[in-house]
Amino acid sequence: MELKALTMSLLLLLLSCLLYVYFFSRGKNSKKLPPGSLGLPLIGQSFTFQKAMKDDKIGEWIQKGIVKHGPIWKACLFGSPVVVLHGTTANKFVYTCAGGKLTNTHPPSVSRILGRKSIVKMTGDNHKRLKEALFSFLKPDVLKQFVAKIDEETQNHLETHWHGRNEVQVQPLLKTLTFNVICSLVFGIERGPKRDQFLPPFKDMIRSFTAISVNLPFTQFNRGLKARKKVVALLVNLLHEKREALKEQKQQLSAHKDQDLITSLLKTQYEDSSGMMSDEMIIDNVIVLMLGGYDTISVLLTLIVK
Repeated sequence: MELKALTMSLLLLLLSCLLYVYFFSRGKNSKKLPPGSLGLPLIGQSFTFQKAMKDDKIGEWIQKGIVKHGPIWKACLFGSPVVVLHGTTANKFVYTCAGGKLTNTHPPSVSRILGRKSIVKMTGDNHKRLKEALFSFLKPDVLKQFVAKIDEETQNHLETHWHGRNEVQVQPLLKTLTFNVICSLVFGIERGPKRDQFLPPFKDMIRSFTAISVNLPFTQFNRGLKARKKVVALLVNLLHEKREALKEQKQQLSAHKDQDLITSLLKTQYEDSSGMMSDEMIIDNVIVLMLGGYDTISVLLTLIVK
């Protein structure tokens, strides 16, 4: 009972602080901002936006804002104030804007899940070197070497989940296929218990992308951070195994037709005299590619099937 009372007291204190910030700041600089409402601090319109995403009605959500406020309006999503721009002129402004007026940023929840040394957080020379290291693995002529692996994963997937069935749910199954291909090419992990360990925390990380960045025990964001710790622990062990394998086999520091992304980045680490490519950087960017490819590729494949 004492723990429950303490939890309720903390929640009331947090709510009081949010309300204070909300009423204190709602009038500041209002003349310099577009029309619209930021709503409650941290929360804003996040819940309605999440519901629209779940119901596949993002277009309707945006259209309501346009009808109410016009083509330019403000909101608050996932703990960050945002400005929504709509129309040809707005698109041209965003894609041709120069002089550092716009920068690529992500909600706090996304940045915390991806890691502080991911490519989306890097700038300057570090960003350039990291991009070169990642894209050297993703070049078409390198990826061609993995056609056999992708074909093997696909045939096994079709035999296991599609063959002999009158009806299938395409997108969930293609997410499974995408995950298995990622594990094969990025991690170099074959099918089995080790690969299966990644899936539950991986899914929790995906769900936390659109969570409000409040790190309390009952929140999705908290579950996402815990899931990231589990994935990082698994990747640390994987890095150790692959580093030992490289030492034992005395592989040359050059491209190998059977290497995975982690092995490729470890070889880059050996060659990098600046010390830029740390284990933390390898782990953060492996996570970026995991999460970045999972939904996008499965959605594309689903549309192709349709």
